[in-house]
Amino acid sequence: MIEGSCHCGAVRWSFEGLPEAATACNCTACRRYGTLWAYDYEDGRIRASGATRPYVRGRNLAFHFCPECGCVAYWRELSPGEDGRRRIAVNLRLAEPAAVAAIVVDHFDGLNSFEDLPRDGRCVADMWF
Repeated sequence: MIEGSCHCGAVRWSFEGLPEAATACNCTACRRYGTLWAYDYEDGRIRASGATRPYVRGRNLAFHFCPECGCVAYWRELSPGEDGRRRIAVNLRLAEPAAVAAIVVDHFDGLNSFEDLPRDGRCVADMWF
């Protein structure tokens, strides 16, 4: 299990097991936040706790940050999908470095093409440390 928290510790999340990859996105929000996302479903493999303030982007996505220290902890869909589940992604940069260092990084072009880019073999440790 991977755990993460904002700088002051008021907002926490856990990811059961290891994510297949971390996603680095270059959209207008993610590039400003400097996040690395790990995806699943709320109350599936991801659990989040603590009071947050959401920044709602578009019609179905809210970025949640700590109102005390300002760290972006996760994003969550506003409405469940057709299967009744709500997608959520946690910011792996809030985890301890050793816990996420070996996770492969996927790049997503959220700015221009809205497509996954080819893997280049780098992992979180190659980009972070």
